[in-house]
Amino acid sequence: MPASTDFANDKKAHQWQFVRLGGFDQVKLERTEDLVALADLDQKLWTALSCPTQGLHFDPRTLALLDSDNDGRIRAPEIIDAIQWTTARLINPLDLKQGNSVLPLAAIDQAHPEGANLLASAREVLKIIDKADANEISIADVADIAQIFAHTRFNGDGVIPVKAADDEASQQVIEDILSCIEGVLDRSGEMGVNQEQVDGFFEQAQTYVDWWNVGSASSSHHLPLGAGTKSAVENYKLVKPKIDDYFTRCQLAAFDQQAATLLNPSVAQYEQISLQDLSPTDAGLIALPLAKIEADKPLSLTTDLNPAWASQITKLHQEVLKPFLGNIDNLSLAQWQEVNGKFSDYDSWLQNKPAGTLESLDIDRLQAILAGGYHDVLNQLIAKDMALTAEAEAIESVERLIYYYRDLYRLLNNFVSFRDFYSPAPNSIFQAGTLYIDGRSCNLCLSVADVTQHSALASSSLIFLAYCECTRPGTQETMTIAAAFTAGDSDNLMQGRNGIFYDRQGHDWDATIVKIIEHPISISQAFWSPYKRLGKMVSEQIEKFAAARDKDAQDKTLANTTAVAAAPASTTPPAPPFDIARFAGIFAAIGLAVGAIGTMLASIASGFLSLVWWQMPLALLGIMLIISGPSMLIAALKLRHRNLAPILDACGWAINTQALINIPFGRLLTGTAKLPQNAERQLIDPFADKKTPWRRYLLLAIFFGALLLVWQKNLSQQWLVNPAKPEAASQTQTPAPAPVTNKTANKP
Repeated sequence: MPASTDFANDKKAHQWQFVRLGGFDQVKLERTEDLVALADLDQKLWTALSCPTQGLHFDPRTLALLDSDNDGRIRAPEIIDAIQWTTARLINPLDLKQGNSVLPLAAIDQAHPEGANLLASAREVLKIIDKADANEISIADVADIAQIFAHTRFNGDGVIPVKAADDEASQQVIEDILSCIEGVLDRSGEMGVNQEQVDGFFEQAQTYVDWWNVGSASSSHHLPLGAGTKSAVENYKLVKPKIDDYFTRCQLAAFDQQAATLLNPSVAQYEQISLQDLSPTDAGLIALPLAKIEADKPLSLTTDLNPAWASQITKLHQEVLKPFLGNIDNLSLAQWQEVNGKFSDYDSWLQNKPAGTLESLDIDRLQAILAGGYHDVLNQLIAKDMALTAEAEAIESVERLIYYYRDLYRLLNNFVSFRDFYSPAPNSIFQAGTLYIDGRSCNLCLSVADVTQHSALASSSLIFLAYCECTRPGTQETMTIAAAFTAGDSDNLMQGRNGIFYDRQGHDWDATIVKIIEHPISISQAFWSPYKRLGKMVSEQIEKFAAARDKDAQDKTLANTTAVAAAPASTTPPAPPFDIARFAGIFAAIGLAVGAIGTMLASIASGFLSLVWWQMPLALLGIMLIISGPSMLIAALKLRHRNLAPILDACGWAINTQALINIPFGRLLTGTAKLPQNAERQLIDPFADKKTPWRRYLLLAIFFGALLLVWQKNLSQQWLVNPAKPEAASQTQTPAPAPVTNKTANKP
């Protein structure tokens, strides 16, 4: 349940502070009051509501202590319980911000009753590890809690190992119990048994002994062969189907003498098994009858037996037939039926055998354990152990406080808020490491359990993701990561590309891309994408055209060669005469096409050159915007809405908001290759492509052609003299005609 309702939150006097990061408001936990009042913060304002205990760069022991219900997830109520428990036992709860792995004993609040008990337990732990004079206790001191309890017989967990018993007889009983059931791990690190297991063992043992005693009381019926009945019955059940088969065949032969031949092995059967090396365990030999089939023939117990069954029949003769029938050499059908009746009561008794796991112990040993009163002995040992429960739990509380003292504040900044992620150097607990590939370093990498399942939800994040299979060199370790690309382009990212992944411990892994979810990476990529697509399409069409022409040429060459080789020389038709009219039409059509294209290009060039000089770059920019503008606009919208939440949700988190990754922050998550500031660079490449003069000549021709066109159109005067109104200027500058005077009229 949430810690508080909207109505309750309105009444709280605590003034929270928030900061805008990643497109949403995140609470600041900078003051003691913030930590103490965390339970009153509306959970709708929490960044996350739960997270898994796997796949995080976080101490697994701390996560295990937080996971109170052992369900593999850390939830908001467990975070609240942990912060309340910790702040109540510290004098200054703000010490959690330090993240120190060493807890000063003076930091424990002795005024709190549980704090005083915890301080006493901390001193007891230091005393056990020979640090009685220490004023602080560290993670290293309690890292192996089993070592603290290794020197004690009782540790308060209700589990008694073998060493908990005082005498060898009781220790042997505990070992016998562990040989029959799976034990429980004691705090000392050894296997032991608890109260439930001890009671269950003695209950099963009593039931088993009672059942055995029923058989012993009427041994003539339930145990016809005494203590050897079990072994004899096992052999009896093994050979019984084969003996029944023998007597049934003999009865059938007595019914019809013609059947005897068919009931015995045929020559073909002997021929088949004779082609291989024979042994008593050969399957073909085992399938044959026990002996030769004749009408009403007794079974010989000493001679003429199938070699595959001779040893079992001999054992049956010694263990079963002699005790029941005396010293006989042949077994008749009536005698065999008598033997079968001897075991009917035994079978009924055996079916009532109680279920359990006590078969490994002999019946005599079970009877001795029950008669020795060891049930009470073990109960007393468990009671002594449980008497120390409070002290043992206090020692575990010391461990809990030290781990929380170091890790709890960091978890808050990766759960209640994402301060560690939205920082100048993103370093959150869900970041698994850094992937180096294609001249980039991807810092946003997450551990993934199932690529298919993860990608189904993560695709809605609008982030370019590359899933990589990682293997450790020289080991059998493997892992799968999802790497986010938030800068650069995707031109060289494809399935099968290899890189190196460094986990948070600094170990290197060989990484191979196995799946890609494509989304825009940058605005620059979106700007050039139309031109790249056009170039790729033109290149593919040229390749297809060239491949088709090459195939046609090869097919025609092959057809002509075959035709020439197959046809007689005298029947070769003469070459057709040159049709000048046909080729004239073709050349005319080509000329018209070239002329149309040239006219179009000339019109475009003329229109472009007719512009005023300052309008030309604007026209080029407008053309480029028309081509690249739509893709840039779509990319900008997607880049502004890149959301981390679906990626984390696919990993098992419960993200409570949109955690956006805009363009500036994306540049922090993916680094591109840059030369060092003081690096020296040699620009002359000895292996660069050789420059060809035709490019220079082409550029010169275009330049002079443009100058000629400008001169012919008198465009330079329009650009420079009066670029605003060139036609009006030419009209106003035309001089008026001079008046005509007749000077000669005044002459005499």
